[in-house]
Amino acid sequence: MAKIKIDPERRIGSVDRRIFGGFIEHLGRCIYGGVFEEGSSLSDSHGFRSDVLDAARTLRIPVLRWPGGNFVSGYHWTDGVGPVEQRPRRMDLAWHTEESNRFGTDEFIEYCRSLGTEPYICVNMGTGTMDEAQAWVEYCNGTGDTYWANLRRRYGHEEPYKVKYWGLGNEMYGRWQIGALSAEDYAKKAIEFAKVMKWTDPSIQLVGCGENGWSEWDRIVLEELSPFVDYHSLHIYTGSNDYYRNVFMPHQAERALNICQAMIDSVRYRKGIDHPIYVAYDEWNVWFRERGTESGLEERYTLADALAIAAFLNIFIRHCQTVRIANLAQLVNVIAPIFTNREGLFLQSIYHPLRLYAEHVQEAALDISVSSDTYDLREDKVASWPHSVTELELSRPYRVADLGPFKLLDVTATCDAHGHELMVAVVNRDRERDLATTIELVDAVATSGIVAYEVNGGDPSVVNSFEHPQSVDVRESRMDVDRERLDCFEYTFPAHSVTILRMQVG
Repeated sequence: MAKIKIDPERRIGSVDRRIFGGFIEHLGRCIYGGVFEEGSSLSDSHGFRSDVLDAARTLRIPVLRWPGGNFVSGYHWTDGVGPVEQRPRRMDLAWHTEESNRFGTDEFIEYCRSLGTEPYICVNMGTGTMDEAQAWVEYCNGTGDTYWANLRRRYGHEEPYKVKYWGLGNEMYGRWQIGALSAEDYAKKAIEFAKVMKWTDPSIQLVGCGENGWSEWDRIVLEELSPFVDYHSLHIYTGSNDYYRNVFMPHQAERALNICQAMIDSVRYRKGIDHPIYVAYDEWNVWFRERGTESGLEERYTLADALAIAAFLNIFIRHCQTVRIANLAQLVNVIAPIFTNREGLFLQSIYHPLRLYAEHVQEAALDISVSSDTYDLREDKVASWPHSVTELELSRPYRVADLGPFKLLDVTATCDAHGHELMVAVVNRDRERDLATTIELVDAVATSGIVAYEVNGGDPSVVNSFEHPQSVDVRESRMDVDRERLDCFEYTFPAHSVTILRMQVG
């Protein structure tokens, strides 16, 4: 029998709510036809899809990244402000489409306010200039009698937007990126951008452009940018048609966070950097089916993908001292938990763990003990080899078998500041077996019944759709514990499931 041992006094650190962040990019139907659909009966007076807003609010998104992504490296923000009918229509070289610029900075800020989230703007370091980045900060945050602050006022926005988070470019290491640079050249350029942006508003926080967390790019950029940045960004997408590869590949993020934190500690010590530097995992998701297709990257997510998403969230919780911001890519239609058409929407499988974690994760992450059966990809000849060209590409930078063997139960636990509210998140990654588990509380007892929220479906390949919107859904149940054994009880976690257990303890 598996065993989970929890001591509410053994605390790793505080969980930052910003790990539940989101991301919207001018790509496919994410903005136009997703977030923003002018003329639709489902849209409000701003052109925002009300049904999407309602679904997004339930995810409790604390910070929203925009406008890219690859798109930002060719985006000039001044095209997207002022009278909408006068905005220029531009070619978008990142995604080979046309950009209407009807959704720009002012619309993004209004959307964040409607959603109740903090804006996070990534600046153009591809075709963009220092002057352009400085002007964007001044337009958003300026309070003086200056040109860009006055332009914002002229366009009807008297008060500054107070945008706190600013990214210094997107994936500037990649050959696919407009204006791609070597690590050395990026660092030199980013330092100058950082200086003028911080001089314009010293209160802003800057995110440097990292890669995967263990590359030479990451080392060089951290060495040079550490005096200027508050966060180092990492991006990761995982996925496989093989069930076990799919659910275990998120552990690449664990590798990245371990190595990147060591790099950060090293550079701060050697260079005498007093301010903290955290990781912003500002793009992450399961994404492999729709790479390089003409679908607008509209990935359709399975139950297995939902398990992988929960594993990512567990990793961010375990590494709460390192990762303080994370942004799921993306929010609507494009590799997203929310999927729309002109008549409505449905919630993809990955929506459910995102909602449950955002709703139930508590303030403090706990250092718990987990004992369960394991699975070793190195012993599985079927699982250990890619099944397509796409997976072959993914497997090169993101080997996973060397990280195993993996426990079939992936578990995190969090409690409130007083240790009275306990949440246990469990992913049973066994494809076939329900796993009976003993849960033991150390120096604590459950003082109420236990509420369980289970994400599951008929089999790991099942997907939600307009025709079958609840093939993967959440089932809520309650269980009473033996009054004589409030410190120890048994729970059986069903095969291929994500389960949240919530209880009061004392």
